Order: sequence, then C-alpha cells, then structure tokens
Amino acid sequence: MIKKIVLTIILFNVINLGYSQESLNAYKYVIVPNKYDFLKEADKYQLNSLTKFLFEKQGFIAIMQDDSYPKDMSNNRCLALNSDVLDSSGMFKTKLQVVLKDCNGRIVFGSKVGETREKDYHMAHQLSLRDAFTSFDSINYSYEPSESAHTSEETISTTTEEEVEKLKEEIKALKEESVTQTQKAPAAVVTTPVVASQQEVKSVAEPVEEIITEPSNLLYAQAIDNGFQLVDSTPKVVYKLRRTSLANIYFVEGKNAILYKNGEDWILEYYENDVLKQEQLPVKF
Repeated sequence: MIKKIVLTIILFNVINLGYSQESLNAYKYVIVPNKYDFLKEADKYQLNSLTKFLFEKQGFIAIMQDDSYPKDMSNNRCLALNSDVLDSSGMFKTKLQVVLKDCNGRIVFGSKVGETREKDYHMAHQLSLRDAFTSFDSINYSYEPSESAHTSEETISTTTEEEVEKLKEEIKALKEESVTQTQKAPAAVVTTPVVASQQEVKSVAEPVEEIITEPSNLLYAQAIDNGFQLVDSTPKVVYKLRRTSLANIYFVEGKNAILYKNGEDWILEYYENDVLKQEQLPVKF
C-alpha cells in the first residue's frame, strides 16, 4: 500500500515539474526575505545572502526584501515570486527546502529537500541549501513576459479610470451636439440621450461589491511543526498533515492517505478495502 502511495507521489511530481518550468518563466523577480522563520537572526549563516546569489546564478532577478523595488514591480507585485526556506532538520542531518509563492500566497514551486550530515552549523546550512537549489538545474528558467498574466489591481484600476474618462468625453460631445440641436429644434424637444449617458457613467464609476460565500464544511489550515492541522469552524481538528519533500503533497497522520493539490482543488487519496478512493476537500490555507 505504501508503495502505491509513493508511486502516486512520483507521478504527481513528474507532472508538477513540467508545470513548474512553464509557470516560473512567467515571473520576472524573486523576493528574498532578510530573515527566515526558523533562525533567530537576519542572514544567519549568510543563508539569505546565499539564497539571493543562487537565484541569480539560475538567471532570476533576485531582490532582498528591504531593497528598493523596480518600477514595474512596484506597479505590479504579481511580477515577483516570494521565496522561503523551510527547515526539517533532524538530529543527524540538516535538511532545507526552497519554496516559491506567488502574490496570492499560492505555492508555485517547491525544491527537493537538500540535506547534509556536516556537523558545523554554518557549513551544514549552506551545503543543504546548495543541494536544494539543484532542483532548479532542470527548470532552465528564462523570463517570458505575458500580457495576460499577473494583472494587478493597479492595472485594473487604471483601465477603469481610462474608460470613465473616455465616457466623459463622449458625454461632453453629446452635450455640445444636444445644445446645437436644441438651438435649431423646437423648445419641446427633450435631450434624453444626455441623461442616459450620465447614468451609464455612474454605473461604471460605482464599484460593485462581490459577495463570496464559503462552504459550510470548509477546513482551515493551521501551521504546526512539520506541517499543518485542518480544523473546522467549531474549531475541531479533523486532519493532521505532515510535509513531504514535494510541494503541495502531504501525508495524513494516522491514515494510509495523502492530500495533494490538483489544479485549484485539494484531493484526499486513500485505500479502503484495497480500493483506491479520492475525496475532494474544501481547504483554505
């Protein structure tokens, strides 16, 4: 049974690798934090500086968190990925994994878990990080800008304002035309097109609030050591998840099951009476 689960993970990883190569190319920048959560000091063991160096070696434009951002990135934060390093070290091994998230917090890429038995802490963390970065060797990253990708709120707002201004100009032209027609036509003529156009501008300018209802059985992910726990609205712990070396794939504690992400859905996969079953879980991370 465990072999079947491992084979499932390997197959999913092969599919994810192809997706990662395509998706990473859509991002121009990588933001590197000044401090990782599992360390008490900023740039401890020069790990953050090394992360920036290794990203640049792979062809990315890496920017430290507190540095000034390029203009296009300031206007559209979705051009950048946010990097993080996760620590799963044990007593005898230092283990680190590199994770990249988009501007909405979704994991886009997770490296393999780099590891070493080196005893010196400084050397061990640097060797483990370098080992994790070998996952990028097969990606062959190269930025490919896309007009349709990563539309930011600023871009949407600018577009809306331009449309409103255009409508205002059209209304002004209609008013001038109406005045001219009024001077030539009898006084009883009503210029209704002007009123209608003003209402149209009002409907465009006023924002429409979108009401999104969440499912009643939604499970919320809470971070714990080496994974997450999924709780309902009670709150009651329904599942405990343990990280694997692959992004978006977790072992379910106490069950012969895994939880993995397929598109935008989270799938619980398990065996029951030697029959492979799948169940979609509504999970919010």
